[in-house]
Amino acid sequence: MSFNNIYKRKYLLEHNIFSKESFIGGWFCEEKLCDKLINYYEENSILHEQGTTGTEQKNFRDKDRKDSVDLNISQDHLGQPFLDYRSHLQDCLLSYIDKYKHVNDMNPFNINEPYNIQKYPVGGGFKKWHFENASANNEKRCLVFMTYLNTVEDGGTEFKYQNITSPAIKGLTLIWPAHWTHTHKGQISNTKEKIIITGWYRFNERS
Repeated sequence: MSFNNIYKRKYLLEHNIFSKESFIGGWFCEEKLCDKLINYYEENSILHEQGTTGTEQKNFRDKDRKDSVDLNISQDHLGQPFLDYRSHLQDCLLSYIDKYKHVNDMNPFNINEPYNIQKYPVGGGFKKWHFENASANNEKRCLVFMTYLNTVEDGGTEFKYQNITSPAIKGLTLIWPAHWTHTHKGQISNTKEKIIITGWYRFNERS
């Protein structure tokens, strides 16, 4: 399935995926940027690791919960293609704040922990309901970002309480709150691999 940007925006509007009441924002980056991020992932296979889940147990791996192969990206890595991706994220964040102005009332936050490119095999994914600041290790996370790097017709993201399934469309970037209100899980595709880049905005540490 091929989507141009006009069709992508029309699709989201027609399906009311990102109404203001959902507190989920959606925008698109250039597909060429997605390709560059995928290429970086593929060219650095020596750094790939089995995906972990955000529990109290450091580096906890459970394929029944999350089945992925991840590439960890330092928050300080501002070489390409990450410089362009961070610029895209900043544009998305400013748009999100314009839509939800009280975000500005929160304590200062930034991308100040590593984030990941994650590849899910056919039948893989984040299979269990979860949210992003569920443990003491990640309680300072306040917003989540994620970009689908390829299109997977049956591989979106299900948001439990919003009753929304976001489509996995190449270039679609989401931002949403990290709290239990946005409990979610992957829509598992049994036909196609899925690759995303995802991470968190986290409250700054106090000096």
